Amino acid sequence: MPVEAVPADRASPANVFDLLSVPHQITILRSRDGEHVLICDGPHSLRLDVVSGSLLKGPVQLAYCLSGFSGVDAKVATLRRFLALERLGRLPSTLFSANRKANRWSMILQAHDGLQAGASQREIATALFGKERVDADWEAGYLRTRIQRLVRSADKMIRGGGYRMLLQ
Repeated sequence: MPVEAVPADRASPANVFDLLSVPHQITILRSRDGEHVLICDGPHSLRLDVVSGSLLKGPVQLAYCLSGFSGVDAKVATLRRFLALERLGRLPSTLFSANRKANRWSMILQAHDGLQAGASQREIATALFGKERVDADWEAGYLRTRIQRLVRSADKMIRGGGYRMLLQ
């Protein structure tokens, strides 16, 4: 979300943001465009794009840049998360939607790691689903087919650059 940072000399304390007060990991990238600030608590993060001013020079008052219709929903969601961070001191998970594909991506990466370590498809299935389930269902072919799809997806993701979508 784009923001403008103005020194907080005359701002009321209720409207001041100090980056040093954030209790989470902060990553700052400075570029010609300004500062890009990533605040992360582990599974959740939010990004502020400082288009003028700086968060590095002490407490500031922020102006939020929202305009138009395209992309405004994501900016409003980021603003809600940022306001919750300021009020609660944390990023509440209720303000983040669970990515329905995250579990599959995790299994794809685990399948890839298993292959790189020399594991068989059955060993990968055991790591993902447990020995009892694999022993019971492997011969029926369902789990074997599922592992084969995960392995193909892993190969496609790694070779075809699809892993980049995980970083977005």
